Amino acid sequence: MIPDGNYTAVVDEIEGSRVRLELQAADDELYELVVEVAELPDAGKKAGAVLSVEVVDEMLVEAEYEPEETNRRRQQAQDRFDRLSERSPDKK
Repeated sequence: MIPDGNYTAVVDEIEGSRVRLELQAADDELYELVVEVAELPDAGKKAGAVLSVEVVDEMLVEAEYEPEETNRRRQQAQDRFDRLSERSPDKK
């Protein structure tokens, strides 16, 4: 059960007309919510998009796309990938 409240959500997967959101509460508790794609703002209808959302009775009542946070997280992931790809193989 998802408690009523505000969450940071990341679009995890879009399949057809449904989208799975990973919700993170202020206390770092994680939840999953599946909603209709039409419930999201246009800019947030892509995998990896970060949104600020409000959930009441396990239903999405508000969603706002967060472009700066989306870009920050994408850059962090790219930086991690770049660092890993630069590692030389261990010599045995």
